[in-house]
Amino acid sequence: MMVGAASGMADPHMFSHGGPAIMARYIFITGGVVSSLGKGLASAALGALLQARGFTVRLRKLDPYLNVDPGTMSPFEHGEVFVTDDGAETDLDLGHYERFTGVAARKTDSVSSGRIYSNVLDKERRGDYLGKTIQVIPHVTNEIKDFLAIGEDEVDFMLCEIGGTVGDIEGLPFFEAIRQFSHERPRGQCIFMHLTLLPYLAASGELKTKPTQHSVKELQSIGIAPDVLVCRSEQPIPEKERQKIALFCNVRPEAVIPAYDLASIYEAPLAYHAAGLDQAVLDAFDINPAPRPNLTRWEDVNDRLKNPEGTVRIAIVGKYVQLEDAYKSIKEALVHGGIANRVKVQVEWIDAGVFDSEDPGPHLERFHAILVPGGFGERGTEGKIRAATYARTKKIPYFGICLGMQMAVIEAARSLAGIGDAGSEEFDHEAGKKRFTPVVYHLKEWVQGNHKIERKLGDDKGGTMRLGAYSATLKEGSRVAAIYGSTRIEERHRHRYEVDMRFREALEGKGLSFSGMSPDGKLPEIVEHEGHPWFIGVQFHPELKSKPFDPHPLFADFVRAAVEVSRLV
Repeated sequence: MMVGAASGMADPHMFSHGGPAIMARYIFITGGVVSSLGKGLASAALGALLQARGFTVRLRKLDPYLNVDPGTMSPFEHGEVFVTDDGAETDLDLGHYERFTGVAARKTDSVSSGRIYSNVLDKERRGDYLGKTIQVIPHVTNEIKDFLAIGEDEVDFMLCEIGGTVGDIEGLPFFEAIRQFSHERPRGQCIFMHLTLLPYLAASGELKTKPTQHSVKELQSIGIAPDVLVCRSEQPIPEKERQKIALFCNVRPEAVIPAYDLASIYEAPLAYHAAGLDQAVLDAFDINPAPRPNLTRWEDVNDRLKNPEGTVRIAIVGKYVQLEDAYKSIKEALVHGGIANRVKVQVEWIDAGVFDSEDPGPHLERFHAILVPGGFGERGTEGKIRAATYARTKKIPYFGICLGMQMAVIEAARSLAGIGDAGSEEFDHEAGKKRFTPVVYHLKEWVQGNHKIERKLGDDKGGTMRLGAYSATLKEGSRVAAIYGSTRIEERHRHRYEVDMRFREALEGKGLSFSGMSPDGKLPEIVEHEGHPWFIGVQFHPELKSKPFDPHPLFADFVRAAVEVSRLV
């Protein structure tokens, strides 16, 4: 469902100096003072604003940590792992980029220090450097610059966010690389945007600009001068302080952009536009006159958010609920489902482990729908199974994603098909002994494109799952076929265990329909309980493709089902 669309306008290339653009203009986004200021959100909002002016964009994330990718990092430490169509496990900021711009991320939009150093060392072992001494400069910085240049002829603007904060020792190669990159490009092709914090001291009633000044000074000391400053603040920034920041940080006053806390992240494009961010960026590139923005899409999204016509309560029963960023895309996709139905979605996080020993009824009876997300390992799985039982027997809408689908199948096997010891090979492998009939097994081989992929239990953890976009065929007349409006879909996956098709006949005989299958008919993609108002489990991650202006159909219909329940109670 589309919630507004950008209208046509004059070709923005006509405004580039020197004639039509040949290569992308680069915007490097850095952060200072403290982490978690919202660089990813600011980058995504700026990308959306440039799109609203008719430009094409691509956004990239460069992370200083030494992990090769986030795939093996704990959700408690790093939050969600976002997956691209082409099978990359990336930072959750790429989810922001996609949600705000609709531009599908690729493997080439995310890189870490670990990946950079791994590439350099692989080249060294192959002899690519002809026996030279390998150093950070030029070999590591050249590798970073090569990454930055990928696809530079495809878009008008390339927005590149550098993770961490200026001054972090592990980030220095990235800062040096973007400094070199900007000097090697034609004048006016690269600018720098720096996010800082203006702390407010309640005792003195003052906003303090000194941390921002020091952050900019640190940036200048490594050869980078910001063109635009975005200043996070809990209080309005007086004009006097704005002028002071401009003076001491050597930027134009109109390029000092305030960034205040917002009720919804989807207010960011309108708020940043009102603060002058996109205009400051275009001025820095000397694009004048600039195309006028069409913000209809974002005005519609915010109107739906601010003027809901009802409220639904949805429980997320998961194992990483202590850090909500572990399920970032799911939470946002539920918001999108609310936008599609013009209702407010109240989400409550419930630790699945609570249900291992307690009756889920008292915890879940006040909710209009239940969502069980993905995860790894056995902890909390019995609680997820009990949540599925509750939803099935009480006729409450249930949405199982990845592990949430597998737990729903195990629940049906135990409760309906008479397989009392149904479980997952994952849990037996974790315990080191056989305890269950493996209704869910370790996927050892599958087809990706024209290639057969093979995996063993003892393989490395990183990058070895079934990753990226795969097609599925939906059963004619099924609920999911009606929701999608098609019998052919493509969704993103991230898992290494599958429901065993040996149990299909027994389960379908009890009303659990395998309504979505891989094109070769070997791998189950979707199950649904026939006769239930809304009980669907999917092996893939639909939340990764949902956007506020284009909500994913499964989430839109799930929220619709929750609305129906809310009207009955």
